[in-house]
Amino acid sequence: MTTRPAITLSSLDLERLERLIGSLKGDGARQAAGLQAELDRAEVVEPKDVPASLVTMNSRVRFSLEGSDEQFTQTLIYPKDVDGSADRISVLAPIGSALLGLSVGDTIDWPRPGGGLSKVTIEEVVYQPEREGALHR
Repeated sequence: MTTRPAITLSSLDLERLERLIGSLKGDGARQAAGLQAELDRAEVVEPKDVPASLVTMNSRVRFSLEGSDEQFTQTLIYPKDVDGSADRISVLAPIGSALLGLSVGDTIDWPRPGGGLSKVTIEEVVYQPEREGALHR
């Protein structure tokens, strides 16, 4: 497994995610363990200082799988926004918490359903709320 790249979070995302984790019970709290580990290791900056190439909450991200020509575009969302759409990833899903705080060019190992790992590379942050000044989310 590769070393996890450094991650950066906005103070606003950190505050909202810590509140989310604190509200979870049972299975939800167990699911949040991976997200909490990511929050614990993050560098935190003010929303105005977030680089345009950073994956933040509600960002739309294009990423590729190593060894494949496939690319995917997904929006990183809060669990309350899960609606079954294939183009959304909850931050509580393992890949969701892994994408949070990465930057364009970063590569991570993504556990595949059924076992094994795929390498995922962030190709582009198509939309980022901080870049657009949309901090009300």
